[in-house]
Parts: sequence; C-alpha cells; structure tokens
Amino acid sequence: MRSALWRMPSALACTVLLGLAPAALHAQESGEGRTLTIGYVAFLSGPAAGSFGIPNFEGFEFMVNAINAGEVPAPYDTPGIAGAQVEFFVVDESGGPTKQVTEFRNMVERRNVDLVMGYISSGDCLAIPPVAEELRQLTILVDCGTPRVFEEADYRYVFRTGPHAAMDNISAVRYLHDIDPDIATMAGINQNYAWGLDAWADFSSAMGVLYPGVESVTEQFPKLFAGQYSTEISALTVRAPEVIHTSLWGADLEAFVLQGAQRGLFMNRHVVMVAADHVLPMLGRNVPDGVIVGARGPHGDFSPDTELADWFRAGFKEQYGKLTTQPSHKAAMAILAVKAAFEKAAAELGRFPTNEEVIDAFEYLEWDTPSGPVELALGKGHQAIQASAIGVTRWNDEEERVELVDIKRYAARCVNPPEGVLAVEWIEDGMPGAQCD
Repeated sequence: MRSALWRMPSALACTVLLGLAPAALHAQESGEGRTLTIGYVAFLSGPAAGSFGIPNFEGFEFMVNAINAGEVPAPYDTPGIAGAQVEFFVVDESGGPTKQVTEFRNMVERRNVDLVMGYISSGDCLAIPPVAEELRQLTILVDCGTPRVFEEADYRYVFRTGPHAAMDNISAVRYLHDIDPDIATMAGINQNYAWGLDAWADFSSAMGVLYPGVESVTEQFPKLFAGQYSTEISALTVRAPEVIHTSLWGADLEAFVLQGAQRGLFMNRHVVMVAADHVLPMLGRNVPDGVIVGARGPHGDFSPDTELADWFRAGFKEQYGKLTTQPSHKAAMAILAVKAAFEKAAAELGRFPTNEEVIDAFEYLEWDTPSGPVELALGKGHQAIQASAIGVTRWNDEEERVELVDIKRYAARCVNPPEGVLAVEWIEDGMPGAQCD
C-alpha cells in the first residue's frame, strides 16, 4: 500500500539523491523527470461506447496530450502536472460492477497506478468508492449521474468532478416552467437502475413543486440497454401526456428517438431528454425539431465563449473529426481538476506533493474548464457543482447538423442542493434557498 503517488526511493537511492547537483535536486522536488500513471475507465464496447464511452476517452486523451506538451491555454500552459508527464492506459467499463471492482484492484495492486479516473455508469460509481477507500487510492469519478455516491457515504480518496443528475432534472423542470407554465400531465421512460430511478424521482418531485397537482399518467422502466421500446412507446402514446421525460442515454436513447419518431411520439407535446446532447451528432436529421435537451452542464453547444472552450472545441474537432459533447467535456474537466489540485499543492509545499497532500488540495477546489467554472461544493468538498444549460433541437441546413437553440442557463446554486442536504429531500421541500437570480 503506497502513501505517495510515486514509488518511494530505496535507502541507497536516498543517499545518492543527497549528492545530486542543485538543478537535479530541484527537478526531483518539482516533479520534472517524474511520471504519473493513470488508469482510465470508459465504455469501449457495447451500447454505451459509440456516443458516450469513446468520446469520453477521446476527451481525456486529447487533454492529456496537450497537458504533457504545455499546449493548453492559461492557466494550464505549463507542461505536465506539477512538472510530471502523464502516462495512461484505458480499461473497458463494460461488464458490470463486479467486473469493474476486479479491474480496479488489478490497476492498483498489480499495475501500480498513481490515479484511477473515469466511470460512466452509476452502478459502477456506487461500487468503486468503498474499494478505493480500502486501498487508499486517489480516484476521480468523471461522470455517472446518481446523487447517492456522496449522499449516502463520506469518502476521502474519491472525488467526482462533474455534477450529479439532480441538476439535470431540476433544470429541465425550470426550463419547462419558463416556456409553458400550464402543464397538467406527465410521463416518464427511464432505465431500471440507479441513474434512471433517481432521475425520474428528481424530475417528478420537481414537477410537483412547480406544477402543483400535475398527474403522472404512466411510468415506464425498461431494463438497461433494452434497445426495443415498442411496448413502452405504445403506453406513452395511449396515455397522451403533455410532457414525456427520459434519462435514456447512449444506444438506448438513439433507439428510443428512432422508434418514437416513427410513431409520432414527439408531436404535439414536450419531450424532455435530460442528458442527450451526446447522441445528437450520431442521429443527425433523425432528431425531431423542438425536443428539449440538456447535457448536465454547459458542454458542446452550451459551452461558453472563452479562449479555453474555443481551443478545446476546435482542437478536438480537428483531431477526431467530431463535435465536443458532454462526455468529452466531462473528461477534460476531470484531468484539468487533477492538474489544478496537484499544482495547488506543489505551490503551497514547494515540492511535488504526496497522495494525502493532493487530497487536501483537492477538497473544495474551484477551477476553470472548457465548460466554464466548476467547484467541489458538496460531499464535504468531493462532489462538483456547476451551472446548467437547456435548449431545444433544430436542424441546421447550412451546417448539416442538429443544433441547440432557445438556450436558457441556470446558476449552479439554482439547480443544485446545498451542502449536507439530500437532493430528493431538497426538491420535495420546494428547493429552499435556491439562488436563481
């Protein structure tokens, strides 16, 4: 079990180190000549890979290469992380939580990683943190939606650098209320696991707050990666709700859009896809106009007009031939948080930091990203919040792509619960103290 993020020198090596020239000693203290090994976990196969897992890893790969070369705009323009170059390998997240726990132990105990990063599935994000604590392994959860990670437990070695899913659903309801304050019926189709169940609970609760008396006419919970939704679409069509909510993602969402559009499900009602921007490039013209879409933050079309955001969007498109969306932005946010925390600790200490020192610097960190500012404000400084943005789809003939228009933005503390309050309870209480101005 290692107490630092590098292999400690032997006694002989320490003796030699004392005799190093000042420049060489400075290099050792500053991180120059060191490497940080990161094991990154994302879906590389299966239904979650094409529109989410692979773009997520590409965002990480792009940003790491730029960090190593010192090509990221300020304040990230120094090469490496506290002077250390980053080496990485990727692990396929497919296979479920039990497999991922085994892979995690292998990365830590056999491959001697310095950090573990990644994870997209909420089930995996609930399974990994207890093992990270057991092994005292600094672990960065890059995505996954369930609020339960830091609401049900406290962790020292685990951070999540993106917001949880309560923000998706609160933002969606606020957007609905802004554009249509008179809604009487709703329905949902969400995957039958942590993310889908939590998403519907948050959305339906928030609807009850802003639309008192709203009726849920049907609630559909197909299994994860079901791919076929004829039964669910029939139920939704027959019950004819004014609003349909879905937190489907990846190939499941692609299938739902294609199957639902063919049967007119998107006509004459609000369809809310709370975390759907990542499927828009792949579906293209098959996406109906006027669908309400979120991205769990200001990613892709929602991202700000800043030097850092413009550089990331342009560079990513040049290298991979595709637009940035939520998964690529989430990876970029995460590795920039790592760089910010390491360099904050190094600046305070005047040397390369240990594992525990990096964690102390990480807690309550605030940093800038291609998606705007992010802060670790929940979970005792381990869970991120950020602003949200919601818009509607429209086909752009000139650019030959789906774009998001009629965008509304919501401040981080308007759509995230305060520290120490469960998201679902905050919503049910009417979201007291929400800072929406």
